[in-house]
Amino acid sequence: MKKTLGLVLLTLLAVSFTFAGGQKDAANTAAAGPKFKIGIVFDVGGKGDKSFNDSAYQGLVRLAQEYKGYIKDDPDNVNFGTEIELKYLEPKSGGQDREQLLRVMAEDGYGLIFGVGFLFSDSLAKVAAEFPETHFAIIDGFIEGLSESSNITCLAFAEHEGSFLVGAAAGLKAGTSKVGFIGGMDSPLIHKFHGGFFAGAMYANPALRSESMLFGQYIGKDGAAFNDPKTAESIAQNMFRQGASILYHASGASGTGMFKTASDMGKWAIGVDSDQGLMYATAATAEEKRIGEHILTSMLKRVDISVYITAKEFMEGTIEGGYRTFSLADGGVGYAVNDYNKAVMNDIVPQLEQIKQKIVSGEITVPDHDSKVREWAEKMFR
Repeated sequence: MKKTLGLVLLTLLAVSFTFAGGQKDAANTAAAGPKFKIGIVFDVGGKGDKSFNDSAYQGLVRLAQEYKGYIKDDPDNVNFGTEIELKYLEPKSGGQDREQLLRVMAEDGYGLIFGVGFLFSDSLAKVAAEFPETHFAIIDGFIEGLSESSNITCLAFAEHEGSFLVGAAAGLKAGTSKVGFIGGMDSPLIHKFHGGFFAGAMYANPALRSESMLFGQYIGKDGAAFNDPKTAESIAQNMFRQGASILYHASGASGTGMFKTASDMGKWAIGVDSDQGLMYATAATAEEKRIGEHILTSMLKRVDISVYITAKEFMEGTIEGGYRTFSLADGGVGYAVNDYNKAVMNDIVPQLEQIKQKIVSGEITVPDHDSKVREWAEKMFR
Protein backbone atom coordinates (compact mmCIF):
# COMPACT_ATOMS: atom_id res chain seq x y z
CA MET A 1 0.00 0.00 0.00
CA LYS A 2 2.81 2.37 0.93
CA LYS A 3 4.59 1.46 -2.29
CA THR A 4 1.46 2.20 -4.30
CA LEU A 5 0.95 5.51 -2.50
CA GLY A 6 4.54 6.45 -3.22
CA LEU A 7 4.07 5.78 -6.90
CA VAL A 8 0.93 7.94 -6.93
CA LEU A 9 2.78 10.78 -5.21
CA LEU A 10 5.68 10.51 -7.65
CA THR A 11 3.23 10.59 -10.56
CA LEU A 12 1.46 13.66 -9.16
CA LEU A 13 4.78 15.41 -8.63
CA ALA A 14 5.80 14.64 -12.22
CA VAL A 15 2.50 15.99 -13.54
CA SER A 16 2.81 19.11 -11.43
CA PHE A 17 6.37 19.74 -12.61
CA THR A 18 5.29 19.17 -16.23
CA PHE A 19 2.34 21.56 -15.78
CA ALA A 20 4.54 24.15 -14.10
CA GLY A 21 7.12 23.78 -16.85
CA GLY A 22 4.42 24.19 -19.51
CA GLN A 23 3.15 27.31 -17.78
CA LYS A 24 6.68 28.69 -17.67
CA ASP A 25 7.24 27.94 -21.38
CA ALA A 26 3.93 29.61 -22.27
CA ALA A 27 4.82 32.62 -20.13
CA ASN A 28 8.24 32.86 -21.77
CA THR A 29 6.62 32.67 -25.24
CA ALA A 30 4.13 35.40 -24.33
CA ALA A 31 6.92 37.55 -22.84
CA ALA A 32 8.95 37.16 -26.03
CA GLY A 33 6.19 38.92 -27.97
CA PRO A 34 5.33 38.59 -31.66
CA LYS A 35 7.84 37.16 -34.12
CA PHE A 36 7.55 40.19 -36.40
CA LYS A 37 6.32 43.78 -36.09
CA ILE A 38 5.22 45.48 -39.29
CA GLY A 39 3.85 49.03 -39.50
CA ILE A 40 2.31 51.43 -41.98
CA VAL A 41 2.08 55.21 -41.91
CA PHE A 42 -0.87 56.21 -44.06
CA ASP A 43 -1.11 59.20 -46.35
CA VAL A 44 -3.44 62.12 -45.62
CA GLY A 45 -7.06 61.05 -45.40
CA GLY A 46 -6.08 58.04 -43.31
CA LYS A 47 -8.05 54.85 -42.93
CA GLY A 48 -11.56 55.17 -44.32
CA ASP A 49 -10.63 57.11 -47.46
CA LYS A 50 -12.20 54.31 -49.56
CA SER A 51 -9.13 54.55 -51.78
CA PHE A 52 -5.34 54.41 -51.46
CA ASN A 53 -5.03 54.02 -47.69
CA ASP A 54 -7.85 51.52 -47.43
CA SER A 55 -6.13 49.34 -50.01
CA ALA A 56 -2.95 49.36 -47.92
CA TYR A 57 -5.03 48.50 -44.86
CA GLN A 58 -6.44 45.44 -46.63
CA GLY A 59 -2.85 44.27 -47.05
CA LEU A 60 -2.51 44.36 -43.26
CA VAL A 61 -5.74 42.43 -42.81
CA ARG A 62 -4.57 39.70 -45.18
CA LEU A 63 -1.26 39.43 -43.31
CA ALA A 64 -3.10 39.09 -40.00
CA GLN A 65 -5.34 36.36 -41.42
CA GLU A 66 -2.62 34.30 -43.04
CA TYR A 67 0.12 34.70 -40.44
CA LYS A 68 -1.94 34.56 -37.23
CA GLY A 69 -1.44 38.20 -36.38
CA TYR A 70 -3.34 41.21 -35.08
CA ILE A 71 -3.58 44.90 -35.88
CA LYS A 72 -2.68 46.81 -32.75
CA ASP A 73 -5.03 49.57 -31.57
CA ASP A 74 -7.36 49.00 -34.53
CA PRO A 75 -11.01 49.92 -33.84
CA ASP A 76 -12.08 47.04 -36.11
CA ASN A 77 -10.32 44.62 -33.75
CA VAL A 78 -8.62 42.55 -36.45
CA ASN A 79 -7.14 39.68 -34.43
CA PHE A 80 -6.23 36.20 -35.64
CA GLY A 81 -3.41 35.48 -33.18
CA THR A 82 -0.21 36.87 -31.71
CA GLU A 83 2.42 35.62 -34.17
CA ILE A 84 2.86 39.03 -35.84
CA GLU A 85 1.98 42.52 -34.69
CA LEU A 86 0.68 44.98 -37.28
CA LYS A 87 -0.04 48.65 -36.76
CA TYR A 88 -0.90 51.79 -38.69
CA LEU A 89 -0.57 55.48 -37.87
CA GLU A 90 -2.37 58.38 -39.52
CA PRO A 91 -0.78 61.77 -40.27
CA LYS A 92 -2.32 65.14 -39.58
CA SER A 93 -4.47 66.63 -42.34
CA GLY A 94 -1.51 68.51 -43.79
CA GLY A 95 0.83 65.55 -43.51
CA GLN A 96 3.45 67.60 -41.66
CA ASP A 97 4.16 64.82 -39.13
CA ARG A 98 5.10 62.08 -41.62
CA GLU A 99 8.73 61.98 -40.48
CA GLN A 100 7.77 61.95 -36.82
CA LEU A 101 5.40 59.00 -37.27
CA LEU A 102 7.99 56.97 -39.18
CA ARG A 103 10.50 57.60 -36.41
CA VAL A 104 8.00 56.61 -33.71
CA MET A 105 7.46 53.24 -35.39
CA ALA A 106 11.19 52.64 -35.84
CA GLU A 107 11.84 53.46 -32.18
CA ASP A 108 9.06 51.07 -31.18
CA GLY A 109 10.87 48.19 -32.86
CA TYR A 110 8.87 47.69 -36.04
CA GLY A 111 11.15 45.79 -38.39
CA LEU A 112 9.38 46.76 -41.62
CA ILE A 113 7.73 50.14 -42.03
CA PHE A 114 5.72 51.36 -45.03
CA GLY A 115 5.16 54.97 -46.04
CA VAL A 116 2.04 55.25 -48.19
CA GLY A 117 2.51 57.85 -50.91
CA PHE A 118 5.26 59.67 -52.79
CA LEU A 119 5.15 62.56 -50.33
CA PHE A 120 7.01 60.32 -47.86
CA SER A 121 10.14 60.27 -50.04
CA ASP A 122 12.28 62.83 -48.19
CA SER A 123 11.19 61.93 -44.66
CA LEU A 124 11.49 58.18 -45.23
CA ALA A 125 15.00 58.51 -46.69
CA LYS A 126 16.04 60.53 -43.64
CA VAL A 127 14.60 58.15 -41.05
CA ALA A 128 15.92 55.07 -42.88
CA ALA A 129 19.45 56.48 -42.61
CA GLU A 130 18.98 56.80 -38.83
CA PHE A 131 17.73 53.20 -38.46
CA PRO A 132 19.92 51.02 -40.73
CA GLU A 133 18.66 47.77 -39.15
CA THR A 134 15.04 48.59 -39.99
CA HIS A 135 13.67 47.99 -43.49
CA PHE A 136 11.49 50.68 -45.04
CA ALA A 137 9.20 50.52 -48.06
CA ILE A 138 7.64 53.48 -49.82
CA ILE A 139 4.61 53.15 -52.04
CA ASP A 140 4.79 55.40 -55.12
CA GLY A 141 7.92 57.17 -53.91
CA PHE A 142 11.31 57.30 -55.62
CA ILE A 143 14.59 57.61 -53.76
CA GLU A 144 17.75 57.75 -55.83
CA GLY A 145 20.81 55.57 -55.45
CA LEU A 146 19.28 52.45 -53.96
CA SER A 147 20.67 48.93 -54.40
CA GLU A 148 19.56 45.44 -53.41
CA SER A 149 21.45 45.83 -50.12
CA SER A 150 19.67 49.10 -49.22
CA ASN A 151 17.20 49.15 -46.34
CA ILE A 152 14.65 50.91 -48.57
CA THR A 153 12.41 49.38 -51.24
CA CYS A 154 10.49 51.66 -53.60
CA LEU A 155 7.19 50.10 -54.69
CA ALA A 156 5.79 51.53 -57.92
CA PHE A 157 2.81 50.72 -60.15
CA ALA A 158 2.01 50.99 -63.85
CA GLU A 159 -0.93 53.30 -63.12
CA HIS A 160 -1.05 54.43 -66.73
CA GLU A 161 -1.78 50.86 -67.88
CA GLY A 162 -4.72 50.42 -65.50
CA SER A 163 -5.94 53.92 -66.33
CA PHE A 164 -5.87 53.06 -70.03
CA LEU A 165 -8.34 50.23 -69.38
CA VAL A 166 -10.80 52.38 -67.42
CA GLY A 167 -10.34 55.09 -70.05
CA ALA A 168 -11.34 52.52 -72.64
CA ALA A 169 -14.36 51.62 -70.48
CA ALA A 170 -15.33 55.29 -70.40
CA GLY A 171 -14.88 55.56 -74.16
CA LEU A 172 -17.04 52.50 -74.82
CA LYS A 173 -19.83 53.90 -72.65
CA ALA A 174 -19.62 57.61 -73.49
CA GLY A 175 -21.02 57.54 -77.02
CA THR A 176 -20.69 61.06 -78.38
CA SER A 177 -20.48 62.76 -74.97
CA LYS A 178 -17.30 64.04 -73.33
CA VAL A 179 -15.22 62.47 -70.52
CA GLY A 180 -13.02 64.03 -67.88
CA PHE A 181 -10.20 63.46 -65.39
CA ILE A 182 -9.80 65.04 -61.93
CA GLY A 183 -6.34 64.83 -60.40
CA GLY A 184 -5.36 65.53 -56.81
CA MET A 185 -1.91 67.07 -56.48
CA ASP A 186 -0.43 68.33 -59.75
CA SER A 187 2.54 65.94 -59.80
CA PRO A 188 4.29 63.52 -62.20
CA LEU A 189 2.64 60.51 -60.55
CA ILE A 190 -0.92 61.77 -61.06
CA HIS A 191 -0.13 62.75 -64.64
CA LYS A 192 0.46 59.01 -65.26
CA PHE A 193 -3.21 58.33 -64.45
CA HIS A 194 -4.23 61.30 -66.58
CA GLY A 195 -2.26 60.21 -69.65
CA GLY A 196 -3.37 56.60 -69.50
CA PHE A 197 -7.03 57.54 -69.11
CA PHE A 198 -7.07 59.96 -72.04
CA ALA A 199 -5.24 57.49 -74.28
CA GLY A 200 -7.60 54.64 -73.39
CA ALA A 201 -10.69 56.75 -74.04
CA MET A 202 -9.33 57.85 -77.43
CA TYR A 203 -8.35 54.31 -78.39
CA ALA A 204 -11.82 52.91 -77.68
CA ASN A 205 -13.87 55.78 -79.07
CA PRO A 206 -12.89 57.77 -82.19
CA ALA A 207 -15.32 60.52 -81.14
CA LEU A 208 -12.98 61.31 -78.22
CA ARG A 209 -9.88 61.91 -80.33
CA SER A 210 -10.51 65.64 -80.39
CA GLU A 211 -8.96 67.56 -77.47
CA SER A 212 -12.25 69.42 -76.97
CA MET A 213 -13.86 66.13 -75.92
CA LEU A 214 -11.48 65.53 -73.00
CA PHE A 215 -11.41 67.52 -69.75
CA GLY A 216 -8.55 67.42 -67.27
CA GLN A 217 -8.07 69.47 -64.10
CA TYR A 218 -6.07 69.28 -60.86
CA ILE A 219 -7.24 70.21 -57.37
CA GLY A 220 -4.03 71.74 -56.07
CA LYS A 221 -0.25 71.91 -55.90
CA ASP A 222 0.40 70.18 -52.57
CA GLY A 223 -0.63 67.14 -50.57
CA ALA A 224 -3.76 68.81 -49.22
CA ALA A 225 -5.26 68.28 -52.68
CA PHE A 226 -5.79 64.62 -51.80
CA ASN A 227 -8.21 65.53 -49.02
CA ASP A 228 -10.37 68.29 -50.52
CA PRO A 229 -13.76 66.84 -51.54
CA LYS A 230 -15.40 70.26 -51.89
CA THR A 231 -13.04 71.37 -54.65
CA ALA A 232 -13.42 68.02 -56.43
CA GLU A 233 -17.20 68.44 -56.22
CA SER A 234 -17.00 71.89 -57.79
CA ILE A 235 -14.73 70.71 -60.62
CA ALA A 236 -17.01 67.75 -61.32
CA GLN A 237 -20.10 69.95 -61.49
CA ASN A 238 -18.39 72.17 -64.04
CA MET A 239 -17.25 69.26 -66.21
CA PHE A 240 -20.66 67.61 -66.21
CA ARG A 241 -22.32 70.90 -67.12
CA GLN A 242 -19.95 71.25 -70.07
CA GLY A 243 -21.05 67.93 -71.51
CA ALA A 244 -19.08 65.19 -69.77
CA SER A 245 -20.98 62.01 -68.98
CA ILE A 246 -18.18 60.11 -67.21
CA LEU A 247 -15.41 61.34 -64.89
CA TYR A 248 -12.38 59.51 -63.51
CA HIS A 249 -10.38 60.68 -60.52
CA ALA A 250 -6.94 60.09 -59.00
CA SER A 251 -7.31 62.32 -55.97
CA GLY A 252 -7.49 60.15 -52.86
CA ALA A 253 -10.16 61.18 -50.38
CA SER A 254 -11.07 64.17 -52.57
CA GLY A 255 -12.80 61.73 -54.91
CA THR A 256 -15.77 61.54 -52.56
CA GLY A 257 -16.79 64.97 -53.85
CA MET A 258 -16.75 63.77 -57.45
CA PHE A 259 -18.82 60.70 -56.55
CA LYS A 260 -21.42 62.81 -54.78
CA THR A 261 -21.73 65.08 -57.81
CA ALA A 262 -22.11 62.15 -60.21
CA SER A 263 -24.91 60.79 -58.06
CA ASP A 264 -26.63 64.17 -57.70
CA MET A 265 -26.47 64.85 -61.44
CA GLY A 266 -27.25 61.34 -62.66
CA LYS A 267 -23.84 60.80 -64.32
CA TRP A 268 -21.13 58.15 -64.20
CA ALA A 269 -17.94 58.17 -62.12
CA ILE A 270 -14.88 55.92 -62.17
CA GLY A 271 -13.02 55.20 -58.95
CA VAL A 272 -9.37 54.53 -58.26
CA ASP A 273 -7.00 52.34 -56.22
CA SER A 274 -9.67 50.26 -54.41
CA ASP A 275 -12.95 48.88 -55.78
CA GLN A 276 -14.74 52.05 -54.75
CA GLY A 277 -18.01 51.03 -56.37
CA LEU A 278 -18.16 47.91 -54.22
CA MET A 279 -17.31 49.92 -51.10
CA TYR A 280 -20.15 52.35 -51.69
CA ALA A 281 -22.62 49.68 -52.79
CA THR A 282 -22.07 47.75 -49.56
CA ALA A 283 -21.88 50.77 -47.24
CA ALA A 284 -24.18 51.26 -44.26
CA THR A 285 -26.09 54.35 -45.41
CA ALA A 286 -28.69 54.73 -48.15
CA GLU A 287 -26.90 57.80 -49.51
CA GLU A 288 -23.65 55.90 -50.03
CA LYS A 289 -25.52 53.04 -51.68
CA ARG A 290 -27.07 55.55 -54.12
CA ILE A 291 -23.61 56.89 -54.91
CA GLY A 292 -22.44 53.34 -55.58
CA GLU A 293 -25.07 53.04 -58.32
CA HIS A 294 -23.22 55.75 -60.27
CA ILE A 295 -19.71 54.24 -60.11
CA LEU A 296 -19.12 52.51 -63.43
CA THR A 297 -15.89 50.76 -62.39
CA SER A 298 -12.60 51.53 -60.62
CA MET A 299 -8.97 51.37 -61.65
CA LEU A 300 -7.55 48.83 -59.23
CA LYS A 301 -4.12 49.73 -57.95
CA ARG A 302 -3.29 46.76 -55.77
CA VAL A 303 -1.50 48.49 -52.93
CA ASP A 304 -2.77 45.63 -50.77
CA ILE A 305 -0.81 43.13 -52.87
CA SER A 306 2.37 45.23 -52.67
CA VAL A 307 2.06 45.43 -48.87
CA TYR A 308 1.35 41.71 -48.56
CA ILE A 309 4.17 40.53 -50.86
CA THR A 310 6.76 42.90 -49.39
CA ALA A 311 5.87 41.91 -45.82
CA LYS A 312 5.95 38.22 -46.75
CA GLU A 313 9.44 38.60 -48.20
CA PHE A 314 10.54 40.48 -45.09
CA MET A 315 9.36 37.67 -42.82
CA GLU A 316 10.97 35.05 -45.06
CA GLY A 317 14.26 36.94 -45.06
CA THR A 318 14.27 37.45 -48.83
CA ILE A 319 13.43 41.14 -49.00
CA GLU A 320 15.70 43.31 -51.14
CA GLY A 321 16.21 47.02 -51.39
CA GLY A 322 15.89 48.97 -54.61
CA TYR A 323 12.96 49.26 -56.98
CA ARG A 324 9.94 47.14 -57.88
CA THR A 325 7.00 47.83 -60.22
CA PHE A 326 3.59 46.12 -60.24
CA SER A 327 1.82 46.13 -63.64
CA LEU A 328 -1.03 44.64 -65.66
CA ALA A 329 1.10 41.57 -66.35
CA ASP A 330 1.30 40.55 -62.67
CA GLY A 331 -2.10 41.83 -61.54
CA GLY A 332 -0.70 44.94 -59.89
CA VAL A 333 -3.24 47.13 -61.70
CA GLY A 334 -6.57 46.38 -63.38
CA TYR A 335 -10.24 47.29 -63.39
CA ALA A 336 -13.16 46.29 -61.17
CA VAL A 337 -16.11 44.07 -62.00
CA ASN A 338 -18.31 43.04 -59.07
CA ASP A 339 -21.85 41.88 -58.33
CA TYR A 340 -23.07 45.49 -58.33
CA ASN A 341 -21.61 46.79 -61.59
CA LYS A 342 -21.47 43.63 -63.72
CA ALA A 343 -24.80 44.38 -65.38
CA VAL A 344 -23.40 47.58 -66.88
CA MET A 345 -19.87 46.23 -67.45
CA ASN A 346 -20.46 42.77 -68.90
CA ASP A 347 -21.04 43.94 -72.46
CA ILE A 348 -17.63 45.67 -72.64
CA VAL A 349 -15.50 43.21 -70.64
CA PRO A 350 -14.51 41.15 -73.74
CA GLN A 351 -13.20 44.30 -75.43
CA LEU A 352 -11.36 45.40 -72.30
CA GLU A 353 -9.73 41.99 -71.99
CA GLN A 354 -8.55 42.17 -75.60
CA ILE A 355 -7.05 45.60 -74.94
CA LYS A 356 -5.41 44.30 -71.77
CA GLN A 357 -3.69 41.51 -73.68
CA LYS A 358 -2.45 43.97 -76.28
CA ILE A 359 -0.87 46.07 -73.53
CA VAL A 360 0.72 43.07 -71.86
CA SER A 361 2.10 41.80 -75.17
CA GLY A 362 3.49 45.22 -76.07
CA GLU A 363 1.24 45.76 -79.06
CA ILE A 364 -0.12 48.86 -77.30
CA THR A 365 2.39 51.10 -75.56
CA VAL A 366 0.61 53.36 -73.07
CA PRO A 367 1.77 56.98 -72.61
CA ASP A 368 2.79 57.65 -69.00
CA HIS A 369 1.97 61.38 -69.01
CA ASP A 370 -0.84 63.40 -70.53
CA SER A 371 1.72 65.62 -72.26
CA LYS A 372 2.69 62.58 -74.38
CA VAL A 373 -0.83 61.69 -75.49
CA ARG A 374 -0.95 63.87 -78.62
CA GLU A 375 2.28 62.38 -80.04
CA TRP A 376 1.09 58.87 -79.08
CA ALA A 377 -2.25 59.42 -80.83
CA GLU A 378 -0.58 60.68 -84.02
CA LYS A 379 1.39 57.43 -84.26
CA MET A 380 -1.44 55.17 -83.12
CA PHE A 381 -4.20 56.51 -85.40
CA ARG A 382 -2.33 57.57 -88.51
